Amino acid sequence: MDKRKVAIIEDDPNIVNMYRTKFELEGYEVKTAGDGNEGLTLVQEFTPDVVLLDLMMPGKTGVEMLEELRRLPGGQQVKVIVLTNMDDNTTTSRVYRTGPMEYIVKSEATPQEVFERANALIEREY
Repeated sequence: MDKRKVAIIEDDPNIVNMYRTKFELEGYEVKTAGDGNEGLTLVQEFTPDVVLLDLMMPGKTGVEMLEELRRLPGGQQVKVIVLTNMDDNTTTSRVYRTGPMEYIVKSEATPQEVFERANALIEREY
């Protein structure tokens, strides 16, 4: 069986390393990007099983990247976990309008919980 793949799109290297380590230890292939522009390219080329996406990044934000991704052919089927500390109503409603995904506030979840939610999302049919 092929390894499951996760794309981590996050500009904080400490958070990237934490999630990279967790997912690699669980047998995932991991690729990362530091902003929404790189992230959009990564998702298209790497075709991950799940994307961990921060919202606040330099350049193209995670929200902008997600909106653009959802407009691409097949973009609605990409499984995304928004992993952010932004929890305001304006941001969350804008994100939820982009279609199916999970939304996790970083400070409220452990890497194990994020990993478990990622696995559950991969198994779920949209």
